[in-house]
Amino acid sequence: MRVIFIISLVFLSSTTSCKKKPKETTPLTVMYLAPQKIEYASGVTIKNIKNYKEIKVITPWPDAKEELTYILHPKGTEKPFESPNAVFIQVPIERVVLTSTTDVPILEYMNLEEKLVGFPHTDYISSEKTRALIKSGAIKELGEEWNLNTEVVLELSPELIIGFSSLGDTKAYDLIQKTGIPVVMNGSWLEEHPLGRAEWIKFVAAFFGKEKIAEDIFQNIKKEYNKATTLAQNTSSSPTVLSGNMYKDIWHVPGGNSFVAKFLKDANTTYLWEDNPKTGSLSLSFENVLEKAQNAELWIGSGNSKSLNELKEKNHQYTLFDAFKNKAVYSSTLKMGSKGGLIYYELGPMRPDLILKDIIKIAHPELLINYEPYFFEKLN
Repeated sequence: MRVIFIISLVFLSSTTSCKKKPKETTPLTVMYLAPQKIEYASGVTIKNIKNYKEIKVITPWPDAKEELTYILHPKGTEKPFESPNAVFIQVPIERVVLTSTTDVPILEYMNLEEKLVGFPHTDYISSEKTRALIKSGAIKELGEEWNLNTEVVLELSPELIIGFSSLGDTKAYDLIQKTGIPVVMNGSWLEEHPLGRAEWIKFVAAFFGKEKIAEDIFQNIKKEYNKATTLAQNTSSSPTVLSGNMYKDIWHVPGGNSFVAKFLKDANTTYLWEDNPKTGSLSLSFENVLEKAQNAELWIGSGNSKSLNELKEKNHQYTLFDAFKNKAVYSSTLKMGSKGGLIYYELGPMRPDLILKDIIKIAHPELLINYEPYFFEKLN
């Protein structure tokens, strides 16, 4: 794809009496729309077309009936064309509102956290760097993501809102967009491959003109993930794994084509529901899970219980599993930020290589002798 340069020359001229002075020019400014290649993400496409960039979010939410189109063009230039079906954004942007904690690490990795001006329910944010900006007042509280405080948003005058929707309800975003503030939807959470989720850093980077740094970051994460996968596949053991836990009367376990199942496969474990084709979670009875997983060697992803006793108090039948009896139960939701935000949900999508290494350390501790798990902790 050819490199695209947008060159803007501004000429100033004035006249005195009948004599015209020579034209003066401002310094030459260049806006570079760098090409981007998508390798793993299935829910987004990015194309450079003449003097603009076209981004399509194919799956902004489950069962979306149509894709969303965003046209990025350099600040100070006219829209490349008119379309009622596209959102036009002048780039690079300087002020952004996020609505998901998963986008916070993306900004931080590109050293863009100071571009963030507002966030709904800031207590969810765990990162100390961004929490310092919240404390200083640089990042404003916006209420809840499904009911953003429109008045505060307008006062902040962001150049972009990066939103998400789990059900396709975009009323709050639609209202704000009518004021002239563009809204784009991030569908990274629907990706089935862990590297596909991490690759959405390229989506965010495009709005800031940080394509090159985003590519470098992703390639490093990809390299570490694939290296860890290769390491795990070179061992002959493949311990059986149970995952999920009970909520009320239902045990939710990851489907065989989910991103969780992909982690377990790449870590060379035998996930007991790996043959199920579902990409989301399965809703099973306790009896169904016990019959299949009573003798599972590991229980990875046991919920937010902080100890085996606490897990037992929630449901005494958990003690029937061998993994519980052998104290081989692990949780990724115990590490929290100062306000209670879960670090796994915030940073995990951006660092699948760390999640994979954690699981390898649990399943094959001899392979990563000096590695300390980043997200997962063993229940005692």
